[in-house]
Amino acid sequence: MSRCVNLLSFLALGALCAWTPATLAAQASVPTPSGAPLSGAIRPGDVIRLKVWREPDFSGDYAADETGMAVFPRLGPMRVTDYTVDSLKQTLVQRYAAYLVNPSIEVIALRRIKVLGSVRTPGLYQVDPTMTVADAIALAGGVTPDGRGDRVDLLREGQRLTANLEARTRLGDTPICSGDQLYVPQRSWLSRNTAVIAAGITAVAVVGASAFK
Repeated sequence: MSRCVNLLSFLALGALCAWTPATLAAQASVPTPSGAPLSGAIRPGDVIRLKVWREPDFSGDYAADETGMAVFPRLGPMRVTDYTVDSLKQTLVQRYAAYLVNPSIEVIALRRIKVLGSVRTPGLYQVDPTMTVADAIALAGGVTPDGRGDRVDLLREGQRLTANLEARTRLGDTPICSGDQLYVPQRSWLSRNTAVIAAGITAVAVVGASAFK
């Protein structure tokens, strides 16, 4: 009987050690197609944040629709997906010069993404490409106690993309697009219940030892 108890304890401990989060991550890692970092590219779904110095009527957030069009004050519709952030800024400065004297303009392309999974306030957020992965998770309230703080997945149309998503990674250095999801997976059942498993192993060992006293 004592040999059976020892064998049971050994197998339980072995299973606990084998199914670590790192092992689960390795098994779940399936290479999928990924794009290059977007850097200054503007994509449909992005929100163009326009700041014109001392001109609040010209400043604001303007969304690019599915065709890549955004509507700006006085200028009307523009296909912003034909530009990078820098080239759009230069074009806007030139066009607004017809209405303003030496216009000073700042242009930021915000991505509209969902932060889901084991976060406190999952939902849709506008993120600046200069923000880090950790900043985006913080917008959603941070990782919950049962979430994995060491892993974030980038999902697009249900597929997980291969990307470097360390906490310090800038979103602009990833292939993230508006409409994508940052997903924080839940820790494995074993890693969330180590105390229960340890207590069960101890109880089995105690009962087995008592039976042979």
